[in-house]
Amino acid sequence: MSRARTAALFTVPLALAGVLATAAAPAGAASPRPGPSLTCQGKGVDSKAVVRAHAETVIDAPLSTVWKLQTDVERWPGWQAHVTSADRLDQGHFRPGSAFRWTTPVPPNPVTPATSLDITSTVKQLKAGSCIRWTGPATGEGLHIDGVHVWNFTKVLGGVLVRTEETHTGEQVEANVPFATGILQQGLDAWLVELKTAAEARSC
Repeated sequence: MSRARTAALFTVPLALAGVLATAAAPAGAASPRPGPSLTCQGKGVDSKAVVRAHAETVIDAPLSTVWKLQTDVERWPGWQAHVTSADRLDQGHFRPGSAFRWTTPVPPNPVTPATSLDITSTVKQLKAGSCIRWTGPATGEGLHIDGVHVWNFTKVLGGVLVRTEETHTGEQVEANVPFATGILQQGLDAWLVELKTAAEARSC
């Protein structure tokens, strides 16, 4: 498969995965700052991945509210515009070993028909109220991505500092690293904006 075709295959699906729907970062998204990679219980993102992004924001809401929104994955469609379904694959408290499957729509385009991107995530590390690390594949027609995603939550003056970092590997995203990195950055920024909006609305 040519590099041009693999790049085209991932363009629209990846742009929608994980609330990647805008052409630019949403208003209110925090600019990423360089620094050490995030970790959860000593584990971080894929150190060998060439597609990576990070973002952070302060949310004016209790930590318990932010944490519940982020870990109650079956309710993600209620506040994340481009998550069309989300299902836990286990029961009980959100914990290491918990798994969930979520989908996001892919509109028709010149390369692929209308379809859905199916993402299966498994929690590898978690410290309640502090951090989460999950991994897993995202698959769609003509597309496969392996992702590692780390979240850190810290109480600060004015609310909760939420920081996130994610890496992607896979033939399609690695065919155009700058583009894939930009799309991933947009996704993290959008996720934080929607998390902030939802948490602050519940705290009014």
